Amino acid sequence: MPKSTNLIEWCTVRIGEDLNWWVTEVSDDVHWDVDGLSIIDPRQISHMIDLVEPLRGYSFDQDTMDRAFIPFKIQKDLGEGLVRLQRTNESLLDTEESLFGLPDVIDDENGPYADFLNHISKIRVRMLNDIIDFEQPFTVDELEDELREEENNSFIEGRAVHMFDEITRILDYVPTGWELEGDETDEDEKDEVIDDYPDIDDEEAKKISESENLRWDEDEEEETKDEAYQGGPPDEEEAEEKD
Repeated sequence: MPKSTNLIEWCTVRIGEDLNWWVTEVSDDVHWDVDGLSIIDPRQISHMIDLVEPLRGYSFDQDTMDRAFIPFKIQKDLGEGLVRLQRTNESLLDTEESLFGLPDVIDDENGPYADFLNHISKIRVRMLNDIIDFEQPFTVDELEDELREEENNSFIEGRAVHMFDEITRILDYVPTGWELEGDETDEDEKDEVIDDYPDIDDEEAKKISESENLRWDEDEEEETKDEAYQGGPPDEEEAEEKD
C-alpha cells in the first residue's frame, strides 16, 4: 500500500495577514486536515538551510530534513490571494529552483516532520552543551518545556503557530541568560531580493512568477526596509491597487 503522502499531488495556498503561507485545500482531503496547516515558502527554506549549517559538525542528518518536507512549485494563480501549487520530484536541498515545502504531518507524533523536529532539538542541545559551559548539562527536555510554554501561550491567544516559526525557535534557541556569538541572523540577508521567483518553464507560470503579488522586488524592499522578512509578498490590498 502506498504511503499517504504519495497521494497528495497539489494544494491551494493563501498569503495570510502574518505574511506567511497557509494551506486552504489539498488533493487528498482524506488524510490531510487543512485547518491551521502551514507551508514553508522558498525564502524560508533558504533561511532554514542556513540555520542548520552550524549543526553539521554535530552529526546533523540532512536526509532527515529532506524527508520532512513535500516539495511543491507554483502551477497557477487563482486570484484573490490564492495560488495553486503542484507537487514536484525536485529536492528542496539539491535544486536551484524556488520551491515550497509542505511539512509531512500525516503522523504528527511519529512521522517524518516529527522526526525532523526531534533530530534538530537533540543536535541543537548537543551544540549548546559543547559551546556553553553550563553548571549542569542542558537537556532536550528543558528545551522542549520552554518551547511548549510558548506554544501554549499562542494557543491561549488564539494564534496558529506557523511551522517555520516552530522550526526556527529550535534552531535559534539559546537558554535565557546566555548568548552565542554570531548566532543572530544578519538583517541584510533577510532583506535580500529574489529576482526570479520561481524559474518555471510553463509560460503561464512565468507570468505568475513576474506578478507583483508573488515576488519581492526592489520597490517593495525600499518600502519595507525596516521590517524583517516574514515569509511572504505584499498584502492583498496593495496587489489589487497595482492591478
